[in-house]
Amino acid sequence: MLDNIKIIKQRDPNSALSIASLQYEQVHFRPQIRSGEHDGRQINSIILAGMGGSGLAASLVKVWLKSELTIPIEIVRGYDLPDYVNKHNLIIISSYSGNTEEELSCLRQAIDRGAQIGIIASGGELLELAIKDDIAHVPLPIKLQPRMAVIYGLRALVDLLVHFKVIGDHKLTEIYKTCEWLHAESLKWAPEVSTKDNYAKQLAKLAVGKTAIFYGGALTAPVAYKWKISWNENAKNLAFWNELSEFDHNEFMGWTSHPIEKPFVVFDIISNLEHPQILKRFKISDKLLSGKRPKSNVIELKGDTLISQLLWGSILADFTSIYLAILNNVNPTPVPLIEKLKEELK
Repeated sequence: MLDNIKIIKQRDPNSALSIASLQYEQVHFRPQIRSGEHDGRQINSIILAGMGGSGLAASLVKVWLKSELTIPIEIVRGYDLPDYVNKHNLIIISSYSGNTEEELSCLRQAIDRGAQIGIIASGGELLELAIKDDIAHVPLPIKLQPRMAVIYGLRALVDLLVHFKVIGDHKLTEIYKTCEWLHAESLKWAPEVSTKDNYAKQLAKLAVGKTAIFYGGALTAPVAYKWKISWNENAKNLAFWNELSEFDHNEFMGWTSHPIEKPFVVFDIISNLEHPQILKRFKISDKLLSGKRPKSNVIELKGDTLISQLLWGSILADFTSIYLAILNNVNPTPVPLIEKLKEELK
């Protein structure tokens, strides 16, 4: 089925695969920071507020810039900022639509407490407020699903951190260098490439009719979370994720009480840059759980740098989950139940 272009076009009427194939171009997005005056105040910590795909960009940046940041960074996925927030905190609020109610709540609190603020959005009330109140903001390109605009959000976030002098601009060059390589890798997952040579199609076929569970390490946890998001929204398929070594302290035992015949497919997302003990834990955990759960399928992230690996894994997640949507006979683009939820919340 996945090698039948006619079926693919029928089941992907909004061309999600074409959008996935162009994600590498987001690496060259050059954010325009507007109302960007920085008053030079001391910044003692950073809070990145975002939900779903917008929050995912923050998770990727936090992992990637771990050795660069000299002040604490916290991610908020909810309605409230920490009580300690004051004028010496940098609050970056990201919502692709610009109308996410949790981020609007966080923005109001950041303004009330006099914090330094940056906003990332493609439109909506967030951008309207940023323009009205002269708050530093980055407009994103429009007409994408948030989960397919993660690299846009990452670029905007990094540029804001450079603008507020939290990091140097050398990290931007590191992102740019991934572009042509990501393009070449994406071509390998295109619909025209047969299943026998297409890694994304092969992974999708492993997951049909099953609930996926994605495991990452300290470096790859955001990618595991991205796979979970893409599985949920593109494939309309239930999925879960966790991180090692936390997994070994609790969830590890959860696999032991029932037979191996469980309706799950397990994926371990591995980076060769990971802590050696975490890599060892992946191998030993799978060995000790032999006969108690399905054997894990190892996805080894490609790339010479951490950012190249994170972006490679994120793009592969979209390709694979879109192919799974096609196998599930669902349209990978719309998320009508989420839209209905938002309407009812209003």
